[in-house]
Amino acid sequence: MQRNAPSYVKERLSYEAERLRRLQKDYPYSRSEAISKLKEELEGFEEKELDAWEEMGLVDERQINGEQRFFASFVDNLLFRRELGLKKKLKVTDHSRNIVNESVLRILKGEKKTYRVTASIHIRVKKPGRYRVWLPVPIENDQIENVKILRTEPGEGILSWGPQRTIYVEGNNQDFDVEFQYDVSEWRPGEAASTPPPADYLSEKLPHVRFTPFLRRLTAEVIEGAPDQRDKALKIYRWITENVDYAYVPEYCLIDNISEYAAINGRGDCGVQALLFITMCRIAGIPAKWQSGWFISPVRTSPHDWAQVYVDGGWIPVDPSFGGSRKTDDRLRGFYFGGLDGFRMTANEDFQTELFPRKTYPRSDPVDNQRGEVENETRNLYYDEFDWSIQVKGFQALRSAII
Repeated sequence: MQRNAPSYVKERLSYEAERLRRLQKDYPYSRSEAISKLKEELEGFEEKELDAWEEMGLVDERQINGEQRFFASFVDNLLFRRELGLKKKLKVTDHSRNIVNESVLRILKGEKKTYRVTASIHIRVKKPGRYRVWLPVPIENDQIENVKILRTEPGEGILSWGPQRTIYVEGNNQDFDVEFQYDVSEWRPGEAASTPPPADYLSEKLPHVRFTPFLRRLTAEVIEGAPDQRDKALKIYRWITENVDYAYVPEYCLIDNISEYAAINGRGDCGVQALLFITMCRIAGIPAKWQSGWFISPVRTSPHDWAQVYVDGGWIPVDPSFGGSRKTDDRLRGFYFGGLDGFRMTANEDFQTELFPRKTYPRSDPVDNQRGEVENETRNLYYDEFDWSIQVKGFQALRSAII
């Protein structure tokens, strides 16, 4: 930094120092703390099992400052590996998964519902000060309509109209909040949106949609023999759902090339899998784009990412992570190539875009915006400096249609 380097090199080095700080937040546990966490969460855990899992390469850990550190979600990632047969001490039934599966089977039988959802996102900054805040809100598209902003705090806020939809608020506050309402319709396979694709949905978008030699060869191998665009996209979807397991990953700002990371490691969360699908489709000459926001149902909410692909003259939704988690049932897995449940709040129609008003400092998530972004007059605030929460305040079925 003290050398006579170009300004953009110094800017990149400054960001690398920030990435190293963020990396330590993602790997918070020492070995003794990791063992305590495993004993706390897993039935019948013995320390020798950790040694075996490490030898098998199943534990998310790094050497940081000369010390072994464990990933914040390493226990959950072990639980995702069903072959290990691990059980949590607290047995929780996946009521949310059952609701989704039941709705998918109903849609496949020809009944499609529309829901009216009222929800909010709240951010609380841990220290007093003056802050600028960007909160995600729904964007109207082929699945979502009748969006209404019901309340913002503090003040009315500024609504953006870019591909990453936000309400911008600022003030000498620690609490920031937006409440909204929207109608969302289920999407049955066979439906398609006819909006033509812009040319850039076929191009690279560095650093995460990169046509590397490895991904070019992989794509060529996967789509070999496919007679048309739909079959190529379907082959890519099936390959990802069969070969990329769901796992939590470090924050996206810490991964240099997300799509290649997914293909090489054979694991990744919803956004990692969606970016791999988008990259491979574009390599194959098929327009593909990003969508994200929240999974939001009456019983569970969380950030979620998926994709859309342009085949047979229209856009269809594709959710590799939801499909992959249902790969033992061909009906359920097949649904998520072309169909989408109604438990979606779409806030983003693209990734790596500018927020409005433009953010001054590097974002906590440079790819997506689902949890909000915060900065003050001198710097960005990372996720350890504020808390965020999503609340579902209303979820009602408006109407059903037989298709």
